[in-house]
Amino acid sequence: MLEINLSGLELKSPIILASGILGVSYSSMKRIFNAGIGAVTSKSIGPNPRKGYKNPSIIELFPGTFLNAVGLGNPGIDNFLSEIKEIKEFNIPMIVSVFGDSANSYLNVATKAEQAGADAIEINISCPHAEVSSIGINKDLTYKVVKTLKDNLKVPVFVKLNPNVTDIGKIALAAEKGGADGVVAINTLGAMVIDINTKRPILAHGSGGLSGKAIHPIAVKKVYDLYQLLKIPIIGCGGIFTWKEVVEFMLAGANAVQIGTALYKGVEIITEINNSLIYYIKNNGYSSISEIIGLAHEYKTQEVPDFE
Repeated sequence: MLEINLSGLELKSPIILASGILGVSYSSMKRIFNAGIGAVTSKSIGPNPRKGYKNPSIIELFPGTFLNAVGLGNPGIDNFLSEIKEIKEFNIPMIVSVFGDSANSYLNVATKAEQAGADAIEINISCPHAEVSSIGINKDLTYKVVKTLKDNLKVPVFVKLNPNVTDIGKIALAAEKGGADGVVAINTLGAMVIDINTKRPILAHGSGGLSGKAIHPIAVKKVYDLYQLLKIPIIGCGGIFTWKEVVEFMLAGANAVQIGTALYKGVEIITEINNSLIYYIKNNGYSSISEIIGLAHEYKTQEVPDFE
């Protein structure tokens, strides 16, 4: 009932662990698997080890809304290969998020991940507080990176889109043209909070990415708009705390969703969402959750009266 096929990946639930949540260890991933996740996305992995930014790197602004600037801290792909192989033992689709400083750098990381057993690659071109965001705001660079990976990899390639652009549709279309198997919408929104007493930004890095409840309506709008433009699947991401947000994303056009911030409440939230989704599907007379994808597009908006 909750099973979906996402660009060839067979998921038992449409819920995917978002990148950057719960680290990259085997033990943390095991808890997620046991809770009923459909697939997991690793923290963004680069060509070399990276410490990331100093603390404070994450703060809660409002209940369920966070600002973070972790700085893509990661062990580097060579040190992460053993984790990929261990996590693969659970036989649940694993998506490895990758980043680099050039198309070939992205390809190098992605190739090693694929060889280690990654079921799909997520291209991070959109972290709002790191250099990779410069790729995600340029349709030509986006196309080049995506095409380079698609020409050389066998596994599906997803592109995590940057919402901090004038027209996310142009970037998404460039990714689709480059051969992307799907897009993830959206990454965090660039934001900042300043302490009025110290008179400086609270985060050590200064600016960061806003995630959680505050960005959910924005993410739904982006998914809704992208559904009208793209032929490839969309993975909705942003502010999922209950089953209702999952349904909302799918009605807007998402084929699957990613959950991240809400997991600070505990991984049990995944089990709760799955159970509630099954109840919603049955109660509305559907046999599969896939049947609700894009249904919000069947209504007609109010037309402006013609006064000519």
